[in-house]
Amino acid sequence: MNIALWVAQFLLAAVYLGSGLVKLLRSREQVIASTGAWAEDYSDGAVKGIGAVEVLGALGVVLPWLTGIAPVLTPIAAVGLVVVQVVAIRVHLRIGDTKTLPVNVVLLLLAAFVAIGRFAG
Repeated sequence: MNIALWVAQFLLAAVYLGSGLVKLLRSREQVIASTGAWAEDYSDGAVKGIGAVEVLGALGVVLPWLTGIAPVLTPIAAVGLVVVQVVAIRVHLRIGDTKTLPVNVVLLLLAAFVAIGRFAG
């Protein structure tokens, strides 16, 4: 079970680090062009804020457990990523973008798996 949790943690970290850095380092217009129309409804600051939350979640889902420093932060970060995906699914449904929903659901389930597994362990 520990190996499965680590695989899930590193997958989540890779996805959210990449996604968050795109939002942090590119302009809102570039984010719209590369990730979809969802960002049209949000300000530059909101898009950067989402990116920052994703980067912090990516770090939080791995580093505390890996280092042994405040390991309770890992499942808390995973819960935060569940919330990110719930909001993302809601946004995508609102704008009629259903093609990304399977990815959102998989990320939500991975984050829930990590949260439950690490709170239990």
